[in-house]
Amino acid sequence: MNVLNAAMATYAIGDVQGCYQPLKRLLRRVKYDPKVDRLWLTGDLVNRGPDSLDVLRWAMDQGDRLSVVLGNHDVHLIARYYGATTGKKRDTLDDVLDAKDCGQMVDWLVQRPFLVREDKHVMVHAGLVPEWTVAEAEKLALEASTALKSGKRRELLRDVFDDGPKRWDAAMGAKKRLQFLFSVFTRMRILTRDGALQLDFSGAPSDIPSSCLPWFDHPARRSRDAVVIFGHWAGLGLHVTPSVVGLDSGCVWGGSLTAYRLEDREIFQEPCA
Repeated sequence: MNVLNAAMATYAIGDVQGCYQPLKRLLRRVKYDPKVDRLWLTGDLVNRGPDSLDVLRWAMDQGDRLSVVLGNHDVHLIARYYGATTGKKRDTLDDVLDAKDCGQMVDWLVQRPFLVREDKHVMVHAGLVPEWTVAEAEKLALEASTALKSGKRRELLRDVFDDGPKRWDAAMGAKKRLQFLFSVFTRMRILTRDGALQLDFSGAPSDIPSSCLPWFDHPARRSRDAVVIFGHWAGLGLHVTPSVVGLDSGCVWGGSLTAYRLEDREIFQEPCA
């Protein structure tokens, strides 16, 4: 028997997006034991898939053994609940918004962080800009989370998905600063070679314009001393290097749901068809 099966294991899982049945099958595949094991989820628990309500209720029931970071679809659900945005054509959030316990679920989501850090591992939904060390990113994630929890939540949510600054500037005003933080933590995939965000790209690496590159390949990236675990980029698929682990393998699009065991870097996948 593998020693890890008898000791605590931590499984990081890519974007679930309402795919509750594949999630349950994946947990059976890895022999997840809630008494000793832990789960990290890279965000986007909800939307586009069929069972967002089941995923949220399951997640809330996991207690301290589950760590989740907020993704763009999670923030979109929060914004819809507060009337800060309208529905999109491909949303599958009506069952959540119509549920009697919707307020409790949204309150739970609001309390989730934008970054989780433990030893050498860091988890975010989308990525980190080159200028930030892990310590700086941790402080900025807390700043964004504190703003989301504040009494000005509805006003914030009306602004954060507008086009904001493309480059980091520690001296920018509060509104632009939060727009930038939300963009980086929940939406970023690629950068121009001089470090500007390009938020309209969602394709495969082979489709990246020659003037751009994946955020994690930027030569000036200051977070290379950590293993950054992220999701968000289904077009990238499973991507594992010594310093980054991309886990969005497109479950909601008919791909797979992927788990990565932190202790030995083993990969587990469950087809989502």
